[in-house]
Amino acid sequence: MSRLQVVSGKGGTGKTTVAAALALALATEGKRTLLVEVEGRQGIAQLFETEALPYEERKIAVAPGGGEVYALAIDPELALLDYLQMFYKLGGAGRALKKLGAIDFATTIAPGLRDVLLTGKACEAVRRKDRSGRFAYDYVVMDAPPTGRVTRFLNVNDEVAGLAKIGPIHNQAQAVMRVLKSPETAVHLVTLLEEMPVQETADGISELRAAKLPVGRVIVNMVRPTVLDQAELEFARAVPRAAIARSLSGAGLGGARRGGLAERLVDPLLRQADEYAERFALEREQRGVLTELGLPLHELPLLAEGMDLAGLYELATELRQQGIS
Repeated sequence: MSRLQVVSGKGGTGKTTVAAALALALATEGKRTLLVEVEGRQGIAQLFETEALPYEERKIAVAPGGGEVYALAIDPELALLDYLQMFYKLGGAGRALKKLGAIDFATTIAPGLRDVLLTGKACEAVRRKDRSGRFAYDYVVMDAPPTGRVTRFLNVNDEVAGLAKIGPIHNQAQAVMRVLKSPETAVHLVTLLEEMPVQETADGISELRAAKLPVGRVIVNMVRPTVLDQAELEFARAVPRAAIARSLSGAGLGGARRGGLAERLVDPLLRQADEYAERFALEREQRGVLTELGLPLHELPLLAEGMDLAGLYELATELRQQGIS
């Protein structure tokens, strides 16, 4: 597995949930994982039912087998202060610039610089080693921007082209790109079995490949359970209404008399079966589109009780069982 796992997806597909579950899955059996948020939404804190994340690495969960998950919400202004201190030793002058609003001004007028800072912080965590020479984290998982923006976000080399041809910013961008375009990185896309998310996933994969960014896996989220298979659906269409009514009556749902409860239930049941058949056909078609993309495909179930911390661990277990960790 690549050490930097980037997770993107169309809005509403649950990419933050999948990123969190992936971080838990990768931290299994004593591993250490850093889960990084770059959009400032504090979605990770909500999922792990903890207070808002500061701009520091904080342990938020223990994975099965004693592994640890740390989290970091990257603030571009504070990341720029780190950058200025690292390369220019500004110290108090950097803090004064922040008070004057210069830091916010710089990251606003130069969005490419903002992306360099966000991706650079994650890549620094990937490369960081402790005193013994071991990596500080076995894996870094980034909850990245949505599919429509992720290629531009990750392709920081192009973003800084108009900012600096030489110097520390240019060198930092080059160092980031060496990580992002190497086997150390894998970009996973989260989707649903619906036409628009699947199409955006296919488009996103094309853009990532064109930018020579390493595409990892496609993760289908919130997959509803199969109630009837194709043969059962065809059988349901062929069964006479009277036979369905008799079966309902035999199951104790109303008497056998004409116009009784059993007969009144037939039409609603057939409508429900038709709706299910339509969704079943759509999902099968979209699954076929995803299969043709030629990437490893994983599916996570729709949790009937909704998403909570226990559900997050359940999804992490599902990912491990599917061999993603």
